[in-house]
Amino acid sequence: MADKTGEKLIANNKKAFHDYFIEETYEAGIALCGTEVKSLRLGQCSIKEAFISIDNEEVFINRMHINPYEKGNIFNKDPLRKRKLLLHKSEIRKLLGSIKIKGYTIVPLKVYFKGSKVKVSIALAKGKKLYDKRDSIAKKDQAREAARDFKIRNLK
Repeated sequence: MADKTGEKLIANNKKAFHDYFIEETYEAGIALCGTEVKSLRLGQCSIKEAFISIDNEEVFINRMHINPYEKGNIFNKDPLRKRKLLLHKSEIRKLLGSIKIKGYTIVPLKVYFKGSKVKVSIALAKGKKLYDKRDSIAKKDQAREAARDFKIRNLK
């Protein structure tokens, strides 16, 4: 599951690419407790409903679901609690200035291990309209059809 860069994917947000145009991506650390890290090592995480907020120049990820660790008993935290993301102050200020522009938001793309650290890939994104979504689906279908035709031609 680990690729060439030593990253092991835990959770992926495929819907973000469908709903948004991704402008810039950032890598952020995340402040977790011990039982949450153990649960993440088992791959028990979901970011489908998660969103990013900025309060008092601090970045938080909300509604990221991490299942409670089975053997964690009293040390388990609330699965949907607000978790702090660790970014440089200059990156936070850049994001804060960008989301004030209409239509921009910050979305989580994936959660992964980089070495022994848990990282979150977040993106500055602009929302797609319905016709943009249809257009991207049509382009994806055309690319898939072209790849299929190419494969068939090369097999003959």
